[in-house]
Amino acid sequence: MTGELYVVSAPSGAGKTTLLRRLLAAEPGLRFSISYTTRPPRPQEVQGRDYFFVTPEEFRRLRDEGGLLEWVEQFGHLYGTSREYVSQSLAEGYGVVFDIEVRGAKAIKKSFPYATFIFVLPPSLEVLEARLRGRGGMTPEELSRRLTQGRLDLAEAHWYDYLVVNDDLDTALGELRAIVLACRCRTTRRWPYLSERFGY
Repeated sequence: MTGELYVVSAPSGAGKTTLLRRLLAAEPGLRFSISYTTRPPRPQEVQGRDYFFVTPEEFRRLRDEGGLLEWVEQFGHLYGTSREYVSQSLAEGYGVVFDIEVRGAKAIKKSFPYATFIFVLPPSLEVLEARLRGRGGMTPEELSRRLTQGRLDLAEAHWYDYLVVNDDLDTALGELRAIVLACRCRTTRRWPYLSERFGY
């Protein structure tokens, strides 16, 4: 049985990364889609676990050779999804979870229209701003840029399949796990493997 694709987007500061780490720890049948990026690692980020950190030259080579399912430039850095990694994970039966911004999600939707698209919302714009300020290390210009982009991202939430509001982490995690369970029970996914039992 091949795996499923779960494409998760959110404005910066909505808590998506924390949520997805907990989801992956709770659901062993899922595998994180590790993106390539040209941005430097943040504290605690590990090469090959959080991202594949590459130079701009390496990134462009991968892109030009067709090694990326999608790619975007975000906040001055390049991000892209490894075609080989995703294909191999699906073939091994894993559900692949994408942590990806809106433009990348749209690109994936063109290639995989039956993927599951999930948008994580903050409780409010005020909470989003407070979370971004709490990160520290941002200039006022960068904070303003992220808030502006966050508003643009929120305007795209309507076309996603599911919305999860990250107000309480445990509640949001429970909703994410419920979405994964529902997707695993889809008729289109199960019936091809169950129909023989019933003579069809």
